[in-house]
Amino acid sequence: MSGYPALRLTVLCETGTRGLLGAVFGPSENGETVQATGLLPRLTPQMLLLADRAFDGDDFLRAVADTGSQFLVRLCAHRRPAVLAVLPDGSYLTRFRGLGVRIIEADITLTTGNGQRITGRYRLATTLLDHRRDPAEALIRLYHERWEIESAFYSLRHTLLTGRVLRSQDPRGLKQEVWALLTEPLQLGHDRVTGRMTEHRHRGASALVTAAVNGSLCITRPSAR
Repeated sequence: MSGYPALRLTVLCETGTRGLLGAVFGPSENGETVQATGLLPRLTPQMLLLADRAFDGDDFLRAVADTGSQFLVRLCAHRRPAVLAVLPDGSYLTRFRGLGVRIIEADITLTTGNGQRITGRYRLATTLLDHRRDPAEALIRLYHERWEIESAFYSLRHTLLTGRVLRSQDPRGLKQEVWALLTEPLQLGHDRVTGRMTEHRHRGASALVTAAVNGSLCITRPSAR
C-alpha cells in the first residue's frame, strides 16, 4: 500500500503440498538473492533446487552446491556458457568458477488458463551431470513444476497478507507480528513434508527433494530415485 514502508518476504515451500518450509523477511531494499541465501541452511543433500533466472549468479549457485543439494536453474538470456563437452541428449558440460555444471537448452511454450500462449528459449543449468540417469527431456518437464510455487505465493499474498498494514512501530515488533502470521502455514508445511518423507521411507524408496526458488520461493518434492 502506498505511503507505508514495504517488507520483502522470501519463503521456502514444497511443490506437491505447497507447504511453507522456511521464511526470511526484511526491508524491501534487500535483494531477492540476499534473502534467498538466508534459506540455504534449509537445503539438504536430498534436495534439488529449482530457481528462476534471478538466482543464476555464480556465487549463489556455488553456495547452493556447498549445501550438498543439487540445482536446476534457468539462466539469464545473456549468459552463454562455454561448451566443454556435448552429451548424447543434446545437453553439454561447462564450469561456473570451477563448479561442474550441465546446460540444457529448450524452446518452451506455456498456455495460460485464459488460452494465452507464451513462448521462449530456456537455458537451464544443473548439477545433475549424468544424462543417462537424468535425461534432458525429463529435467525440462521437471522445471515446469516451478510454476507451482507461483500458485503458493499468490495464495500467500492474497489470503494471508492482502491489504494488511502491520501495526508494530519498531523492528522487533514487526518481526514478531510477521512470524505470528506465518506460524500456521509454516507448521502445516513442515507436517505435510514430514509425512510425505515418512511415507517414502516406509515404501523403501529414497527421497530426492526438488527445491525451487522464484523471487521469493523454494520448493521441495520427494521422488523415488
